[in-house]
Amino acid sequence: MGRILVADDEMALRAFVARALAGDGHEVTEAEDGSDALAKLAHAPFDLLLSDIVMPGMDGIELALIATHRYPKLRVLLMSGHLDQRQRAHNLDALIRDIIAKPFSLADIRAKVAAALE
Repeated sequence: MGRILVADDEMALRAFVARALAGDGHEVTEAEDGSDALAKLAHAPFDLLLSDIVMPGMDGIELALIATHRYPKLRVLLMSGHLDQRQRAHNLDALIRDIIAKPFSLADIRAKVAAALE
């Protein structure tokens, strides 16, 4: 199982995802935005960063760029409900594992995370 950092400014979604992944045996830490996620990445090693793209302050794309530069072995999955934002993220194919379209099902998020951690 993996150590996963979930970054999303929507508390309900973040908690839903964290509970689902913890139920699969992962060790999950939550971050409320990009700055919070970077701070948590600096204090503990993670296998996967699962981040929303659209967040106030530092968005998920900026977070992915900084995080993969600082932690080259970190795997990144991005989430977004905005088609234009998903297109922006496709330009990061070398840095991210996948983009998960919101809304997603519990089965979808579990499958994407499992694939990213393989």
